[in-house]
Amino acid sequence: MLEERESKEPAMNPFRKNESKETFFLPVSTDEASPQPPSLPKKPPPKICGSNYPLSIAFIVVNEFCERFSFYGMKAVLTLYFLYFLHWSEDTSTSVYHAFSSLCYITPILGAAIADSWLGKFKVLSLVGLSLIALGTGGIKPCVAAFGGDQFEQKHEQERARYFSVFYLSINAGSLLSTFITPMLRGDVQCFGGDCYALAFGVPGLLMVIALVVFAIGSKMYKKTPPEGNILSQVVKCIWFAASNRFKNRSGDNAKREHWLDWAAEKYPKQLIMDVKALTRVLFLYIPLPMFWALLDQQGSRWTLQATRMNGNLGFIVLQPEQMQVLNPLLVLIFIPLFDVVIYRLVSKCGINFSREAKCQGSAEKEESPSCCQGQERLLKRKMRSLRKMAVGMILACLAFVVVAVVEIKINEMAPPQPGPQEIFLRVLNLADDEVKVTMMGDENNSLLEQSIKSFQKMSHYSKFHLKTKSKDFHFHLKYHNLSVYTEHSVKEKSWYSLVIREDGKNISSMMVKDAENITTNGMSAVRFVNTLHKEVNISLGTDSPLSVDEDYGVSAYRTMQTGEYPAVQCKTEDNGFLLNLGLLDFGAAYLFVITNSTNQGPQAWKMEDIPANKISIAWQLPQYALLTAGEVMFSVTGLEFSYSQAPSSMKSVLQAAWLLTIGVGNFIVLAVAQFSGLVQWAEFIMFSCLLLVVCLVFSIMAHYYVPVKPEDIQELAEKQIPHIQRNMINQKTKSTKL
Repeated sequence: MLEERESKEPAMNPFRKNESKETFFLPVSTDEASPQPPSLPKKPPPKICGSNYPLSIAFIVVNEFCERFSFYGMKAVLTLYFLYFLHWSEDTSTSVYHAFSSLCYITPILGAAIADSWLGKFKVLSLVGLSLIALGTGGIKPCVAAFGGDQFEQKHEQERARYFSVFYLSINAGSLLSTFITPMLRGDVQCFGGDCYALAFGVPGLLMVIALVVFAIGSKMYKKTPPEGNILSQVVKCIWFAASNRFKNRSGDNAKREHWLDWAAEKYPKQLIMDVKALTRVLFLYIPLPMFWALLDQQGSRWTLQATRMNGNLGFIVLQPEQMQVLNPLLVLIFIPLFDVVIYRLVSKCGINFSREAKCQGSAEKEESPSCCQGQERLLKRKMRSLRKMAVGMILACLAFVVVAVVEIKINEMAPPQPGPQEIFLRVLNLADDEVKVTMMGDENNSLLEQSIKSFQKMSHYSKFHLKTKSKDFHFHLKYHNLSVYTEHSVKEKSWYSLVIREDGKNISSMMVKDAENITTNGMSAVRFVNTLHKEVNISLGTDSPLSVDEDYGVSAYRTMQTGEYPAVQCKTEDNGFLLNLGLLDFGAAYLFVITNSTNQGPQAWKMEDIPANKISIAWQLPQYALLTAGEVMFSVTGLEFSYSQAPSSMKSVLQAAWLLTIGVGNFIVLAVAQFSGLVQWAEFIMFSCLLLVVCLVFSIMAHYYVPVKPEDIQELAEKQIPHIQRNMINQKTKSTKL
């Protein structure tokens, strides 16, 4: 009977058959687990060139390089694809760009939950992340950084911290090459009658395949931490139970507990409660972070659009607007070693320390273990230094957007004025063989414009006229030799027009041509032609299909072209071929070419400037990129390592996903501002700078009161900080077992 009872109720008997009598006097813990057989010592993983870095790290870093090449290469041309291929507005292009970026940084929450709870980091990264690119970024982002950190042993914490810098270098090396190469694939290669967006998106897709292959090759070398159950669900349930239990026992009769999560002690183990405490403390610190990302990610949207209105000719190289994004990863590759080796050390020698003093919590602890106390102080100083670096990074980003606003104001000052409501801009082009006097009449027969224009006289500017309605008919009087011609033309508000006077034998006539504003794309040039010949002309412009211009003053549509010199452009009529010298086509300029044949040298091109070239050099964006990248190095690299170091071992991917979620929220902020702010661009930049400055002050206060905790010590803290009610429950069970 006794044996039967023991077999049915093994949990009720805490004693084993071979236990000594001394066991009766030992305390019994409800969490005590049965002893496991001794395991054989594990073979240490192979290292890189005799260092403490696991060889598996090389495969992870190369995989990250390829994956980031794919991601940033696609993003580099995405805004201009929306703007010029799909013909969306600037605000819509910006909004969709940041909506996509936001989705990419929100899906890691799903990927982290699957990684920590079900498949583990390795399987999510290789199967889900790299096979399904649409959702794969959510599987890759939260896992790859934490997966690399898992490869290190606990005693190599310094190498692990340095790994995150190398990891960030690989990200920016991939970004550096992709943001420089993919714009070239788009602009220098023509396909389907225009810029080759198919190739610009296809090459990054190929790099994703390479990333999968490289990552799979190193699979046998990886240290694969097994998933620990549905940890995300446990965290949510633990928080919900603690909050609801605290609400139910809100009367003053119950004993107070040290932390509100201690109210979950009746149902959940103390280790989970301590892990959730560590998680929520860091998540609370993450609340202000999205505003930094709202500024950083505008490099691919607002800053690129700003670059389209600047001159990319630097003399020794010509840069496309989206290629300016290459400055960010290039400067990251320079700044990370520069800051680590030079700047941080110089700042430290000047007596400026990023860390506040951290002391052991009590003299007894210090007396018992002085070496442990010193290690704790070093840990606290390092983590507090991380938070202060992040605050300085925010300040640098604020300054960067002040510089952006100044550059934007200068661009607006140099740009041609835009017609407003009930306004038009008008110029007169005289293509007749002699001088013509032009008079423009108003409603009351008053003269609005009266000037004599010589044959093929270049008009340097447009004249502005006010309308009383949205559209209006203007009357013109043209006097040519002894001939007077009266004509009427209709115009609409907010438009540019050219009144073209043409010769028709001994008579003259006129036509009103609408000039399109903002027709240049991607900082390129735009050209159109007026054909005065009596035969249709086909003009070969690059690899596109020939541009056809009708005979007898036919006017072509605008065609965008790469900037540069064009001394010999091939042209054909039905029975003849000739060359036209178009000269220099400058950044952002729009030109009108009139094809004439008034000399014995054959057809010639008379050149007029519709829209002046961009005058502000794109090099003026360098200071804003330098400031923002310096802020990114201090904020992002530091925050990446801080997130891993402060995460409980069971929640590494969850906290990494939460870090990425702040990026997604930041992109959503930009999306909302782009759609609803209604501010002019320079004022929007100033607004972002001021918002981040306020957020920086809030974050600094929060960081001052944050006390870092080493995740490996959470178990010890849990043993010391057992909630009162849980301790009573354990004591009661121990006494009853002894009896």
